[in-house]
Amino acid sequence: MERPAWAPPGIDISVPSVSRMYDFYLGGSHNFEVDREAARKAMEFMPGLPKIMQANRAFMRRAVRHAVDNDVTQFLDIGSGIPTFGNVHEVARAADPTARVVYVDHDPVAVAHSRAVLEGDEGAAVVAADLRKPADILHSPEVSRLLDLERPVALLLVAVLHFLEDEDRPYEAVTELLDALAPGSLLVLTHASYEGIPLTQEQAGGTVGVYRNIRSPLVMRSGAEITRFFEGTEMADPGLVPMPEWRPESPVEEEDPYAFSGFAGVGRKA
Repeated sequence: MERPAWAPPGIDISVPSVSRMYDFYLGGSHNFEVDREAARKAMEFMPGLPKIMQANRAFMRRAVRHAVDNDVTQFLDIGSGIPTFGNVHEVARAADPTARVVYVDHDPVAVAHSRAVLEGDEGAAVVAADLRKPADILHSPEVSRLLDLERPVALLLVAVLHFLEDEDRPYEAVTELLDALAPGSLLVLTHASYEGIPLTQEQAGGTVGVYRNIRSPLVMRSGAEITRFFEGTEMADPGLVPMPEWRPESPVEEEDPYAFSGFAGVGRKA
């Protein structure tokens, strides 16, 4: 298998990556054939996966604008993935040019491409770290340089927590991150769930099986389980809802049925 010039040395291009699969769903070019093959298998069971990813991105953009409207101009985007159109720093700076952003991912391609995109940008940076180890993120030089944790920060966990199994202690990770942030900080979150998917659970389970087979288990939590992540915050209206229903900017009835798969919400730390 030929290694593309943009692929960082040392990575195994024979193993699929959820970050690169996400890039493929969104029509990006920073993915390998092994990623495309796994993504196509997942789409055999759930053909609307690209629509779900588009709904995630659209919600993220609305939530970032909501943050800036509420005077939160610092962003910590964990599980940020491979840069694509409408990144957090682009959306935030369209509303406030002083916005600062730290991206975090553990996929080497996502980190390498983010660094290339952000080269020369003094107000944004990327950290190679894992959500399972919040201290590594919080104590990173990039966070120390760019984010003032004594002021509110928007913590973005978009389409990432469902890749943490219960033994990874996802609730504790979110709590540790929020505890380090100032009052007024925001938790911006989306999470996969069987609730809302226009398929039977058995059909959707085929996609879950594909992710399990590539050793990146996809944990489908219930709405009640996802709500637990917001403990210690006050939910912004309309609460935890399907992604298109969070402060829509276009008629919800025009959305693809797959866009309603999973939940989104924003909480404000008291």
